[in-house]
This record gives sequence, C-alpha cells and structure tokens, in this order.
Amino acid sequence: MYRLADLDPLHPPPLVTGDDPDVWRENRARIEKVWREYLGVLPEPIEVSWRTRAEQRIQPTPTEPAVTLLHIDYDAPGGRPGDVERVTAHLLVPDSARERPAPAVLALHPTHPRGKEAVTVDGVAPDRTYGLELARRGYVVLAPDVIASGERIEAGEEYWHTGSFYRSNPGWTVIGRMVTDHRQGVELLSQLPEVDAARIGAIGHSLGGYNAVFLAGLEPRVSAVVSSCGSSMWAGDPRPNRWYRGFPFIHLPRLGDDVDAGVVPFEWHEITALAAPRPLFVYATTGDDCFPHYQAIAAGLYEVERVYTVLGAAATFTFLLGTGPHTFPRPIRQAAYTFLDDVLSSGRHAAATTST
Repeated sequence: MYRLADLDPLHPPPLVTGDDPDVWRENRARIEKVWREYLGVLPEPIEVSWRTRAEQRIQPTPTEPAVTLLHIDYDAPGGRPGDVERVTAHLLVPDSARERPAPAVLALHPTHPRGKEAVTVDGVAPDRTYGLELARRGYVVLAPDVIASGERIEAGEEYWHTGSFYRSNPGWTVIGRMVTDHRQGVELLSQLPEVDAARIGAIGHSLGGYNAVFLAGLEPRVSAVVSSCGSSMWAGDPRPNRWYRGFPFIHLPRLGDDVDAGVVPFEWHEITALAAPRPLFVYATTGDDCFPHYQAIAAGLYEVERVYTVLGAAATFTFLLGTGPHTFPRPIRQAAYTFLDDVLSSGRHAAATTST
C-alpha cells in the first residue's frame, strides 16, 4: 500500500532499481497479484462462439481495400459459472485478409453512447475512427461494445450506468468485465482464418486507451499496444474518484475504502508496466481536461520506459506528449498506425514477447 499523502507527482515509486531484470520480474509478480485481487472475478476465455447479425460492404478507394463490416455478437464468460455474456461488436475484414492471413487489432472504443460505432463508423465521433482506418489499412479489426454502452445498455438502465451490472454480478468489477470481454475477443480473432494469430494488437483512446493497456497486462497474446489519452496516476490527480465513485460508471469499487483510509494499493504506472516488454505506444497531452495531471503521468511513463530499458526493449517503447485537447488527432493516429505496421508486420513482436 502507498500512503496517498506520500505520493509525489514528479517522483513516482520506482519500478526497477539498477539494471537487473530479475528485480522487475519480482515486482511484476507482486503488482499483478494485487491487480488481480482488485479486479475481482476474472475467468479464462471460453470456446469461441459467435454469430453474424448483419453485413455491410465498405467500398474500396484507389489506395485502400474494400472492407466487409460484420455486425456480430460473441460469447464471453458470464457472471456466474456456466453462464455466457453476449458481447456485441463490429468485425471488419478487409478483402486483402481473405487472400492471406493479416494482422488484427482490437479497437477499443472511448466513452460514447454508441460504443463500437465511435471507432468503426464515419461521422459518429471525430478523431476516433481508428477501427475503420486500420481496417482500410489491411488489418482485421474487432470493435466490441463495453457494458453500459452501445447495444449493451441494460433494459431500464441509462447509458454509462453500471448499477444493474453490480447487482447481477457479485464478485465482479467493471474493469474485470471489460478485460474478460476483450480477452475473449483475442480468442475470437485468433481462431479466424483471415487472422495471423501471432500478430494481434490493441488500440484505444481514453476509456479504450486504458482498456488496451489493461488487456495487454493480462493477455500475453497481445503483441502491440496503442493508448491515446488513457494514462493516469494517483499522484496529482484532481479527480481520483473517477476510479471508485459510486455512480454512474463504477470501475473498481473496493478502491473507495482504501482512499477513505488514505492509501492506494498501486500506482497506475505499475499497471501500465505489466505490458512490458511488448511494444507500447502512449500518447498524452498537456491540454487534456480529463487527465490534466500530465506532469505526473509523464513521470510515471518515464519509469515505465526504465523497465523497457532494463529488459532490453527500449526501442519498443514510444511516449509522445502533445499540447492539444483530450483527443486522438490525425497526425498522432498516423504515427500510431506506423508503429503498429512496424511491429506487427516486421516480426519485432516475436522478439519482444520472448524477453520477459
């Protein structure tokens, strides 16, 4: 536990000391153990089962392939043993992937009432259509709805309200539910004939940004991660209750008792570092009104970079700090896509995942 009053925005808890990778491995085991305890129920993926609800053809451009957008749902582990949770999603398959297995990404959506459509449908959310753009680039893309968004808003519940989830799923947390759904998404992608299962990444903005990082920390089949405006720290955060507030979207309820006692079980850069040494691209900005404490975020990410360096993977870590608002601007998206191209098309992922 850390005392909140002792956390320094510019000097986060160190993740490694010296240059011994075994120190990080010991720290990693401790951090993951605590993280799993706070996530609650976290089942393993189940046998893949999915259904197509509708299909739409997206026409090619002179430089980009045609894409088939499938409106699907897939089964994930349910709230109780033996139950299943139906996860609604868009699955985008470029024509080029039908000729030769392609890399794939989970495109995890930001906070938006239309969920998956924010990242797969033009005009829904400006600067957020990274799912569609990556499909146009030749990636197979899976964009699931998270609970309380898109088609997963419970009957009688409002968008972004998770009260009914907690009433129906004892022992679970919202983050645990999202990680479970997204791990099942990796399972689905790995079974598709259009996908090279050794080349699966995750990308997201805001809510989707930290979901991509959380997924990678617990799912070794994720070979590359892009997170835009999804980083935080306890130190310096003017709104730390975002993680445990009782309404409307309750991430990790147990944290509330800790904060009331003046302590926290981890600092957020520790959770980010669980993805190491797999290639990680992080974007943050000094003008972010959601996560405005950029100095602390940057200090934490420099500690994460130290982990990558000690593991011999410094070249696979990218951190960009911009000056704009809480968005995923086109130049940064293009840099992120180039990063994914480099990793998932070059074999760097194979080297990175064997050096943990």
